[in-house]
Amino acid sequence: MQSNFGISRRRLIQAAGASALVAAAGLPSRLFAAEPIKVAAVFTVPVEQQWVSRIHKAANAAKDRGEIEYVYSENTANNDYERVMREYCEAGHKLILGEVFGVEDAARAVARDYPDVAFLMGSSFKPDPDLPNFSVFDNYIQDASYLSGLVAGALTKSKNIGMVGGYPIPEVNRLMNAFMAGVKEVAPDTRFQVAFIGSWFDPPKAKETAFAQIDGGADLLYAERFGVSDAAKEKKVLAIGNVIDTQADYPDTVAASALWHFEPTLDKAIAEVKAGTFKADDYGVYSFMKNGGCSLAPLGTFEGKVPGEIKAKIAEKEKAIKDGSFTVAVDDSEPKSS
Repeated sequence: MQSNFGISRRRLIQAAGASALVAAAGLPSRLFAAEPIKVAAVFTVPVEQQWVSRIHKAANAAKDRGEIEYVYSENTANNDYERVMREYCEAGHKLILGEVFGVEDAARAVARDYPDVAFLMGSSFKPDPDLPNFSVFDNYIQDASYLSGLVAGALTKSKNIGMVGGYPIPEVNRLMNAFMAGVKEVAPDTRFQVAFIGSWFDPPKAKETAFAQIDGGADLLYAERFGVSDAAKEKKVLAIGNVIDTQADYPDTVAASALWHFEPTLDKAIAEVKAGTFKADDYGVYSFMKNGGCSLAPLGTFEGKVPGEIKAKIAEKEKAIKDGSFTVAVDDSEPKSS
């Protein structure tokens, strides 16, 4: 006859083993408090820059929830990027975030040297199965950009729209092309002035480029870069925002914005790191609207200025995008003036 002590002891051992398995799988356990993972980010621009600000926002949200410890470096020069990455790895960080568009080879070399660290990097390239700890992401917010184009097509009177971008790379091109497709659906005879300033953060140059487009007849500007909305405000024309919502700063200027939500991307990576299942993958899909990765900002001060039929069309298209019955094309080709 088995003693109560033996049964209790065996059950305790079984329970402890089960709990260990749960913890190893990265699943919630009432017996073991999950330690926050150490996350570091390396940015080449200030954290207030549109694109990086969304990564920073999502990381701070995860930090506030107690899921991660978070530190970051901003304004990191390309020739210093690898050193900063290595220092974070040596300091015990388990997930490194960043944007490696200009330092792709160096970043992947660091990942090879630290196979126990997970890397989630903004990149134009695909993951490499031979580098299992290096995943890529991108701002695939073409869905929201297309919807913002519907607004722009309804509001432009001159049918002449200026577009100011940083560089003609896929992550910029696809958003511009989606925006233009939305405009043309409402106002097919619209002309576009397309320019790239050769910088990710040069508001004065973006502003001067926008002034030139306004002089060329544009009555609405696509503000892919900071500085464009300032020009629009000064010249009393309209603007469409990108990645972040700046309407509070430009209530009479910014009619709509395509917003990027990095939370689904980062939350997925955190879960994989905790579960020990992080692998080389393309996280771009988590920026799609159907996955909560992007949205059209509320029309706010322009709620009464956008025609009712356009708002109805936006609602219809948004529903179709989310249920998969309508797909916004991912066109990475360089947009041209027309």
